[in-house]
Amino acid sequence: MVGLPKGLQHSELQVWCALNKSVAKDCPVVCVGGSAGGLDAYIRLLKQLPADMGVAIVIVNHLRTVATQLHEILPRYTKMPVELITERLLIQPNRVFIIPAQRDLHVLDGTFRLKPISKPRGWPDVITVFLRSLTQHWGGKLIAVIVSGYDGDGAAALCGIKEVGGTTIAQELDTAGQPDMPRSAIASGCIDFVLSPEDIAREIVRIAQDAQEVN
Repeated sequence: MVGLPKGLQHSELQVWCALNKSVAKDCPVVCVGGSAGGLDAYIRLLKQLPADMGVAIVIVNHLRTVATQLHEILPRYTKMPVELITERLLIQPNRVFIIPAQRDLHVLDGTFRLKPISKPRGWPDVITVFLRSLTQHWGGKLIAVIVSGYDGDGAAALCGIKEVGGTTIAQELDTAGQPDMPRSAIASGCIDFVLSPEDIAREIVRIAQDAQEVN
């Protein structure tokens, strides 16, 4: 696999990944999974992230029937383009991608793939599904972030993220509107960092810089 070139500016990096779908897997991907209270965490996180750090941010909001409006709300808080994911949308760095309602999210050949939600009743497991797909089909650096939300979606996939060399982060419980989801993540025993949204952003920037130096 061709390595990610060093020293690219954000616009150059976007073009490079778009023209190199076969090697776009070198671009780091950050999955931010959340639910109830997650909006506050997403905003606090995005406000601290630079627009040119060379990673793709994928927000997987743990919802089942409510249509997401995150792609309309979040552009106010980041200079990165914010897109609602569609079938076969190319995964690119320096963008924020939002999962649509009523869909499981997967990756394949450098693009997003959408499938009917596999757990239509009870608490969905869309975060777990996406994280497991990343471990199987993405070759670049992975960062899994679990923020405020009900239930324990995502926790079951965290050890798998670590097994492929990824980094796992949970939101500090006292900064989360609903701590169930980050609490379950911590209880998995596979969390590297427990941080506030602002400190999560700083850690993502550090990891992204390290990934560019390695490549």
